[in-house]
Amino acid sequence: MLCWARACRLPRGALGPSTPSFSRVPVIRSSSNGQREGKPRPLPLSYRLLDGETTLPAIVLLHGLFGSKTNFNSIAKALAQQTGRRVLTVDARNHGDSPHSPDVSYEAMCQDLQSLLPQLGLAPCALIGHSMGGKTAMLLALQRPELVERLIAVDISPVKTTGTSKFATYVAAMKSIDIPDKMPRSQARKLADKQLSHAVQDMAMRQFLLTNLVEVDGHFQWRVNLDALAEHLDEIMNFPPQQEPYSGPTLFLLGGNSHYVCPSHHPEIRRLFPGARIQTVPNANHWVHADRPQDFMAAVQSFLV
Repeated sequence: MLCWARACRLPRGALGPSTPSFSRVPVIRSSSNGQREGKPRPLPLSYRLLDGETTLPAIVLLHGLFGSKTNFNSIAKALAQQTGRRVLTVDARNHGDSPHSPDVSYEAMCQDLQSLLPQLGLAPCALIGHSMGGKTAMLLALQRPELVERLIAVDISPVKTTGTSKFATYVAAMKSIDIPDKMPRSQARKLADKQLSHAVQDMAMRQFLLTNLVEVDGHFQWRVNLDALAEHLDEIMNFPPQQEPYSGPTLFLLGGNSHYVCPSHHPEIRRLFPGARIQTVPNANHWVHADRPQDFMAAVQSFLV
């Protein structure tokens, strides 16, 4: 497990590559039993903020399971340039450069954002979340509606995700990887890809998972907290029961070739998000923003107007 994570913010006025500042933050070590006590304590998340017009609600992008803020690099830059808004991308706890914790609950991930967004002066924001990030975004809107000006949930719904996920297989495959120390990075990636291929046949998925392979002092390891994710995968697939609806503008943006959101989910979507629109992007799978980036951008920009 990584022993530190980076928290960064781009300098004011930066829309392209620049030199961010970094600060080291400690990893929260897993306890022996992984139990949670009381209200979740927010963690200092790693983020990247592109500057823009402060009179407009900022756009906040939340990635899915095994992802990181870099998944949205191109989308974030395009949104900043085309809308003139501030755009924030964030690494969820146990992902990317953010700290690790045994608590992987959506309540904990919401607490992280409840701390970060006001700290950066980004509330209320236009909140966009994909998959796991979409569930975090939905829960934040439901529990703290004053922080969310409008909401986009990308190919996910406020019900338990079943029948479509191979995430348990991915976790097991990643945990089984064995790479010798001091191996050149290019060779290490090829070896990891070969070992993953026995359980993960899809090359694009393997490449996505391999974005988490990092080298620390000559030792290769996964930057995602596989132990915590494996232990609480059922919790990540679920969604906390909620009673009070979110009345703000909401868009459920679905992949036309994906089966993550079914018609049977629509009643719960309508109950919790009575103002929701449901829109489908043709020829897109679960990773809508990666499969059809132009259609994704068009849908987002139309909804922001």
